[in-house]
Amino acid sequence: MEGKEFSACTSILVGRKASVDGSTMIARTEDAKTAWPKHFVVHPHQEFQTAPEFISPDNGFAMNLPTIRGKYTATPEWTDKFGIFEESGINEYGVAMSATESAYANDRVLGVDPLIEKGIGEEAMVTITLPYIKSARNGVKYLGKLIEKYGASETNGVLFADQTEVWYLEIATGHYWAAQRIPDNCYAVVGNQLAIQNINFNDPQNFLTATGLKKFVFENHLNNSRTDFNFREIFGTQDLSDSIYSTPRVWYGQRYFNPTIQQNPQSQQLPFVRQAERLIYREDLQFLLGSHYQGTDYDPLNSTNEKLKHKFRPISLAKTQEAHILQLRPEYSAELSGIHWLALGVTAQSIFVPFYAGITQTPKSYQLGSATYSSDSAYWQFKLLGILVDAHYSLFGDSLATMQKEVQTQLNHTIWQTDRQAQKMPTEKLVEFLTQASLKNAAYVLEKVAELSAELITTATALSPLDFKTDENL
Repeated sequence: MEGKEFSACTSILVGRKASVDGSTMIARTEDAKTAWPKHFVVHPHQEFQTAPEFISPDNGFAMNLPTIRGKYTATPEWTDKFGIFEESGINEYGVAMSATESAYANDRVLGVDPLIEKGIGEEAMVTITLPYIKSARNGVKYLGKLIEKYGASETNGVLFADQTEVWYLEIATGHYWAAQRIPDNCYAVVGNQLAIQNINFNDPQNFLTATGLKKFVFENHLNNSRTDFNFREIFGTQDLSDSIYSTPRVWYGQRYFNPTIQQNPQSQQLPFVRQAERLIYREDLQFLLGSHYQGTDYDPLNSTNEKLKHKFRPISLAKTQEAHILQLRPEYSAELSGIHWLALGVTAQSIFVPFYAGITQTPKSYQLGSATYSSDSAYWQFKLLGILVDAHYSLFGDSLATMQKEVQTQLNHTIWQTDRQAQKMPTEKLVEFLTQASLKNAAYVLEKVAELSAELITTATALSPLDFKTDENL
């Protein structure tokens, strides 16, 4: 088995005044391999006498970590042979982080500040950052300082959120980065390109950058604009592959939230942030993360246009390992506020299962699974259902959609009930209550997945090409 392929994900960020209930939300698909299990774990709060050392199993990057490590949820790889790749989580301080949105920088900027071979990469980012940050803004500054000190091995985008702020940080070159706060009433969709546009260096409330970023660009003649400092234009790429692979996903997300605005799916000028024409539900993010250009000629499943149906890379695809929505709801304590919605496998064929941030354990099946199918792994149970549907999509697609709707409705009701009970619960009982509620949700979903898989296997026995209808007169 070769190592992990270059990750190619899709991210969505939503400010608190852009959502229906005042939640901040950051969400992303993790796309790399068609068969590469993800696990889901909770790391407990730990305090060490001496600073523990982190050493990357991927490229050898090493650093000393703080002696106090906060509790956090994470979705690591099934093996750390090629890196840890914890990817997403919510910590005990009520901060959510998702890393990373892989991107590309152009030859001009990399020629001046190359990527660092043994620098910080995607696989290490959550592990060395999330347990140690107390706010989204703090997360940007904390990781930014690490990048300036140790260097980055990749060009990446990183998502941070707390109950009040949502930030997107882009690491472009070995040591230079920029971050923008998503306006409270706005959203952003990002698809494997550097996305941040004009930076206002006089507005630190909404923009943060690497030390000396402006000077670096000026001294090396990297900005061809006389008036603006457009991070995307200066550091990013705008080539033909972007207009096939990246911008159509951004276009589809903006089309969904702003249907009255007409845009070209291959445009390189799509804005980074927009204000949606309505308030955003969490379910909107679930739809988009599982979308494949529904309602357009570019839909590989439903379009009759053979020329266009495979023209653009969709958001949901076979290489998705997991997708997550990290929701931080207003007013609640950190344990209850945060919900780590996790869909294992192909998002369009999976279910977002809610885990409260306060949990102290995850289901055993979410901690199992390796490169070969095994029935005791939650990842592989979701993948099995997807494979069964794939073989006969026209016949089984409706059954899958029906089950997904039924289960999502029940989960929404369960969360509503749990929230009401939790608000009346003594603090000392809250964590165990939220843990058990989350475990029960996961068990319910896997039960429904198993039921549908059994039904589809049984039905598929009659769909063999070797089936033969015997003449009743013989």
